[in-house]
Amino acid sequence: MNARTILLAAALVLSASGCDKLDDWFGSKPDIAFAPYGDDYASKPDFAQVEYEHPIPLQELARITPKYLAGLNQEELDQLYARLSSGPIPDGPFDGEIVFPRGSSGKLRVAEIIGGLKGLGVNFKGRMLETAGEALWKGKVFYRDQKVLRNRIQDLAVLRPVIGPGDIPKIDVDGRDAWLLFPAKLYCGQSLIDSRRESIIIDYAFTDEIRGYREKPDFLAGRRGLKVRDEIRMVRPGLYLGRAYMDHAFILNFVLVNKDVDKAGRAEFETGQIRDDCWSGTQKRVLAAR
Repeated sequence: MNARTILLAAALVLSASGCDKLDDWFGSKPDIAFAPYGDDYASKPDFAQVEYEHPIPLQELARITPKYLAGLNQEELDQLYARLSSGPIPDGPFDGEIVFPRGSSGKLRVAEIIGGLKGLGVNFKGRMLETAGEALWKGKVFYRDQKVLRNRIQDLAVLRPVIGPGDIPKIDVDGRDAWLLFPAKLYCGQSLIDSRRESIIIDYAFTDEIRGYREKPDFLAGRRGLKVRDEIRMVRPGLYLGRAYMDHAFILNFVLVNKDVDKAGRAEFETGQIRDDCWSGTQKRVLAAR
């Protein structure tokens, strides 16, 4: 396996955690309105106006599932994300699912941004790696008190040429073992798409300062590698929508799910009283009445 293939595989893993396809477990499709838009950038609506004219009722947020999010186009995902707030910083293991936006040419943006591969071969290899990422990478583990995150890996075969020998810590989630690699720092910070309020930032820039750091392959995510930076906002407790960047260039969306946390937080969520850990901005978030 050549270095470029390993680099692209790592990009898929670091940007968002793949997992088994998550079920649509709450039934009916949410009724969420979106502002009209065109293909050119000038036609994109202002996020403050979208939130004012199309507030999302709590009961509609309660119906959102990963399957629903995967069916939205990029503009709809952007408008939805802008109407969310940080919520609390998660704690514990979360399953993940990647939502890939396509470039204007139809190729994966991961391949387009990394570059170095040309023509249809980029698209073909990218799609194969997309499948590999979803099969091998099972999610993320948040350590809220430590303000640290690690990624769960189901199989080390793809990265073993980079990792080399040595023990790697494991975690058991629902009876399944997963290796923990690619640590990141957790903090509140400015969103790269919506500066009106903060998001929860997953930052790999100084991953080498985190206890348990392994030079190979963890350096791939950091400032000497792909320069990965994620940000997430809460749809509701146990369900977060995320955006992944490489060197400040947006590459894909992802969702993170913990069904136990989702179920436990339902009652409090429906009161509309869940507090954000991050700055909620000077413009008050609009939530439609039930």
